[in-house]
Amino acid sequence: MRSIIQSLIAAVAILIGLGTSPALAGPVQEANKQLVSNAMHELFVTRNAEKAVRLYFGKPYLQHNPMIPDGAEDLPKVVASLPANFHYEPDVIVADGDLVMIHGLYTGWGPKPLVTVDIFRVKNGKLVEHWDVMQENVPAAQTKSGRPMFPITR
Repeated sequence: MRSIIQSLIAAVAILIGLGTSPALAGPVQEANKQLVSNAMHELFVTRNAEKAVRLYFGKPYLQHNPMIPDGAEDLPKVVASLPANFHYEPDVIVADGDLVMIHGLYTGWGPKPLVTVDIFRVKNGKLVEHWDVMQENVPAAQTKSGRPMFPITR
């Protein structure tokens, strides 16, 4: 009788969300954050896009950036087209379930540095979907608040 009651309590806890504690989700989310960090480093810091695609990207890879087609196969061409002065600086990485968001600064992608949030969906240890939000960086001295857009300060 006691094991039936314990099973029922466990089932109810799962149904109302108590079974999805950060202690259980933490290791997966941390692994997903590391996956995104590694992929972005390989793509934009070392610029070894072929390796990044091979190790970190799944199939199909869905792309929501209007300038880049679906599939990771074209990422090496995108990286190769970046100018010599291109620089990527990662900042905060946040994970929520199978989504990982990384705040970063792209210099050389466009005429002015771009503050970005790249959002990836992870499935079976691979990046399978991507969205991004890009905004021209405004120096802190030129913002109404006097605070910088990048990096995030706490």
